[in-house]
Amino acid sequence: MTSKHDQEQAVQLDHATHIGMQRSGNLLKVLGVAFGLAILVGNTIGMGILRTPGEVAANVPSTFIFMAVWLAGGLYALLGALTVSELAAMHPRSDGLYPLVKNGLGDYPGFVVGWTDWLSTCGSIAAVAIVLGEYVGPLIPVLAGHEKITACAVTVAFGLLQWRGIRIGDAAQQASSLIKAIALIGLALVALYMTIGSVPQAEVETVVVTMPSGIALAAAVIISLQSAIFTYDGWTGPVYFSEELKNPGRDIPRTMIGGVLLVIAIYLLLNTAFLSVIPLSKMAGDPFVAASAAVHLFGPMGDTVLRVVMVISLIASVNALTLMASRVPFAMSRDGLLPNILNRVNSGGTPASALFISITLALLLIVTNTFNTVIAMLAFLFVSNYALTFSTLFILRKSQPDAIRPFRVPAYPFVPGLALLGSLAFIAAALFSDFRNSLIALGLVAISWPVYRLFHR
Repeated sequence: MTSKHDQEQAVQLDHATHIGMQRSGNLLKVLGVAFGLAILVGNTIGMGILRTPGEVAANVPSTFIFMAVWLAGGLYALLGALTVSELAAMHPRSDGLYPLVKNGLGDYPGFVVGWTDWLSTCGSIAAVAIVLGEYVGPLIPVLAGHEKITACAVTVAFGLLQWRGIRIGDAAQQASSLIKAIALIGLALVALYMTIGSVPQAEVETVVVTMPSGIALAAAVIISLQSAIFTYDGWTGPVYFSEELKNPGRDIPRTMIGGVLLVIAIYLLLNTAFLSVIPLSKMAGDPFVAASAAVHLFGPMGDTVLRVVMVISLIASVNALTLMASRVPFAMSRDGLLPNILNRVNSGGTPASALFISITLALLLIVTNTFNTVIAMLAFLFVSNYALTFSTLFILRKSQPDAIRPFRVPAYPFVPGLALLGSLAFIAAALFSDFRNSLIALGLVAISWPVYRLFHR
């Protein structure tokens, strides 16, 4: 591809983005690759990696399969990142997966993706803020026993921070995600260093475990993959800010692919460190493997060390989720699928009205203690949204063969095909293993129809 062609692509992308900015207000093209990486890391790596290893170990009592599950979950995320990068680079808009599906499948499928995405993001803000309040209590005794008050205060504080503008949100995200990555990598390296010369704990099995085989083994691996994939969920973070990146055609693939590879490396390093400290048989079923490892390494100080790491990690997650939540209703309003008031953008480049209703919903979920219900219902829809997005790529390749594509998925159609098959398999497993919540989630989709008809214009 020649440099002249690159310039022509950049001009057309800038023109398309400029049109969107004129319609919506003052979204600012001030973000770069560093922000994209920070938002992906901040949104993906949360409390899951410190809790989920025990769930995976309980289902696959083999060190090799345990690590293979984590690698497979990362590869699924990488396939998804490659696929979504092409779509997002074609039409860079700051609003997550919603516009990608809308562009390929139409208004209502796009509305369903945006509707469920926004609800789940607000539910995630509430859930992470509550956990943050739980971990801060022992560190700051005056806050102990006031988890909901702390969670509400944290949510409002980050809402006010984002209201100031995208530049301060960018700085906060880069700083918090960097500290998070350093803390987690540091924890893993300390664990590996302190166990140098000793027999790897993964090899010291004190319990004889019967290895499942055949269908039982396949079922165990599928259940474990569900847990791992949920832990990798969040890799779409940069897509929520495509329109605000300085060079989306170049920066989206770099942030998506580079960010996923970084998360895979951190997860594999952490799990290797956990296995060096705790035998897999003892890890199985442990609701908080990281805490057990910290106590083993640091003794009575282990709890404090891990709480500090968790607080740092959760701060980055709340900031990322708050940034992302406002972009979805803003974009849907701009397209005429929600009231006009939600597409107002303040001088700092923040969709202020959309941010306000997002924070309000998160606070409501905290106060009523219903955020876990929302997340459980929408877990089924996370991957359903991915499946719709991956399908969109095939549709656009046929309907818009000559469209400008700053980035093309390598090994098409195999890469997006594998991503789509993985999503469909995951959906089938979710229907089988958690039919009740999956059914409720489908009911939520049904409710979206009258909401869509009410606001669509």
